[in-house]
Amino acid sequence: MDTSLEHLSQSVRMFCDDRDWAQFHNPKDLAIGMATEASELLELFRFQDSEQMNKMLEDGETREKIGDELADQLYFLLRFADLYGFDLAEELNRKIGKNAMKYPVDVSRGSNRKV
Repeated sequence: MDTSLEHLSQSVRMFCDDRDWAQFHNPKDLAIGMATEASELLELFRFQDSEQMNKMLEDGETREKIGDELADQLYFLLRFADLYGFDLAEELNRKIGKNAMKYPVDVSRGSNRKV
């Protein structure tokens, strides 16, 4: 199975084209979709301690719910990038470069503090 970003983007594009959904996919609504799906993932973990979260990740039914929310987020991200010309691999590499400068290893290793 081809799981490249390009192949996944094509799958999302075909799914949306078959349903004539481009008319609903402006930048604002796609961004809202990303935020909504991220909130739905967060809701699954609300008020859970580390032990409970580990159990959730081991439970097949709950793991599937988590996977659904991750897939929903990826769907909106791929759709936004495809419609508005963002190369996600290029954007990620560019951002990692920025973060490498912002969080040098000698200062950031083992620390989650913002600089």
